[in-house]
Amino acid sequence: MTRTPLRPLARILKARARGENPDVIEAENLRLRHEAIQDKVRQRAEGRLLVLGLAFFCAFAAIGGRMGVLASSVPEEPRTTTVGNPIIGQRADIVDRNGRILATNLATHSLFAHPQDMIDPANAARGLAAIFPELDEAQLLADFTGARRFLWIRRQISPEQMQAVHDIGSPGLLFGPREMRLYPNGPIAAHILGGASYGREGVASAEVIGVAGVEREFDAFLRDPANEGAPLELSLDLTVQAAAEQVLSGGMSLMNAKGAASVLMDIHTGEIISMVSLPDFDPNNRPRVLLTGDQSDSPLFNRAVQGVYELGSTFKIFAVAQAMELGLINSDTMIDTQGPLTWGRFRIRDFHDYGAQLSTTDVIVKSSNIGTARIAMQVGADRQQAFLGALGFLKATPVELSEAPSGAPLLPRNWSEISTMTISYGHGLSTSPLHLATGYASVLNGGIRVEPTLLRQHGITPGPRVVRADVSAQVRQMLRAVVVRGTASFGEVPGYAVGGKTGTADKPRENGGGYYDDKVIATFASIFPADDPKYVLIVTLDEPSENSGTEPRRTAGWTAVPVAAEMIRRVAPLLGLRPQVDMVQSVGVTLTSN
Repeated sequence: MTRTPLRPLARILKARARGENPDVIEAENLRLRHEAIQDKVRQRAEGRLLVLGLAFFCAFAAIGGRMGVLASSVPEEPRTTTVGNPIIGQRADIVDRNGRILATNLATHSLFAHPQDMIDPANAARGLAAIFPELDEAQLLADFTGARRFLWIRRQISPEQMQAVHDIGSPGLLFGPREMRLYPNGPIAAHILGGASYGREGVASAEVIGVAGVEREFDAFLRDPANEGAPLELSLDLTVQAAAEQVLSGGMSLMNAKGAASVLMDIHTGEIISMVSLPDFDPNNRPRVLLTGDQSDSPLFNRAVQGVYELGSTFKIFAVAQAMELGLINSDTMIDTQGPLTWGRFRIRDFHDYGAQLSTTDVIVKSSNIGTARIAMQVGADRQQAFLGALGFLKATPVELSEAPSGAPLLPRNWSEISTMTISYGHGLSTSPLHLATGYASVLNGGIRVEPTLLRQHGITPGPRVVRADVSAQVRQMLRAVVVRGTASFGEVPGYAVGGKTGTADKPRENGGGYYDDKVIATFASIFPADDPKYVLIVTLDEPSENSGTEPRRTAGWTAVPVAAEMIRRVAPLLGLRPQVDMVQSVGVTLTSN
């Protein structure tokens, strides 16, 4: 680049010769040089702006083009390219047989305190006591002003409570994330679900563990991330369970009973469709275990599984079915019912005098203790014990509940001949309502042994045969006759052909000194429809008393039977069973057309 001097000698000499000022030439050259420099800078800036403008144009054009492509394309969820399954950290849901939620999880928070960070402990204590009435303001203040540096306030709080604590404005009150177990249906199926609580916990997380029921029995499954969040599917039907609880609660109140239990079971699969124990509780606020007194008085006690009772005459069908299976009798065999039946110092009597003889069918229909005892004497102690063992009456039920092992039957110390006779009509052997439901299902479904289960089954798993199919059919006819013309006449439900057997057993005294005169366990064991049974229903009332008459009536025919009939009337349509209505032909009416 050639640089022009600011004071060229030739022009300077000419300017001096003409008497001009040479500095003007220098100033002019300096101005021209500056203008040239500015022109170059301007050209360079304009070039850069042009390049930047082109870059922005290209970028916006690319974005606009991409947006156009996305707008005209079909939406599609993004897919991960990683290998392996996601890890599910939360506890799995529990659902009924139709997929309806019985137990699930709710994201919430815990509340704890760092007293050393509090500015006004008195105000914090006062505010917390107002939000949580169960907390003592004086105790909170003592904790906040003492030597403690960490203090749990509440393990879980609601969003409203969290906002109220926020409004206190104390920097020493802190929150931690929590996952709480929620039972959206409240007390419905409480004894089956059981409940959950916290195991290991810290301020940032807590371990939810099952403490009772299926929550505890299937705790490992519900917490296993390998299941990828698959729910635990139970055999229960939520709508049937709710209806059964409502009916049983009303029946318990009307019959002035201390407690009640019911079991509704699929007769072919052993699936428990409904199981109720009253009084019950809300698993969202599970009560504490009784430390003193009778545990059966606690609402936590599951009467259907843990409660073992002498279930009375409901046992008579087992003695008859076994004797028929052995070929000792048939439905028309005449049985000696002359009483009383004496064995040593024991006297066996009937509720009424039924005469010298009854047919086997009428022994069941009229519920003769003497007739059943004589049938049992033909069977013998060893064979009776083996038969009841095959039906599951000699050990705890294998149902999937953590409380099931505590419901072991109470067996006689010496299975003597008198034990054989009394057990045949339901005394001397204490079992649970679930045992009874399993036994009835096994004998009356065609004679195939079933196992009770709370898990949804997909198909029928064949079990061992306990009685022949023809024996099962004859016993079903006997149970139908009990409702039609026997002790369970209040059990008739139009359209559903109910069959069943009543049982009223005197309640033993707590100290083992005999039986109460005015306290009974009333049970009705039923099947429906009787001609082709689909379900077994057991209803048991503890110390019922029907007081509408001049004297209290405590027998199952007056107490448990009407409750069971109402339950069948309510739940049968929910189970998809259509009532069978006999068509009546009109007489003397002719339809003509004009």
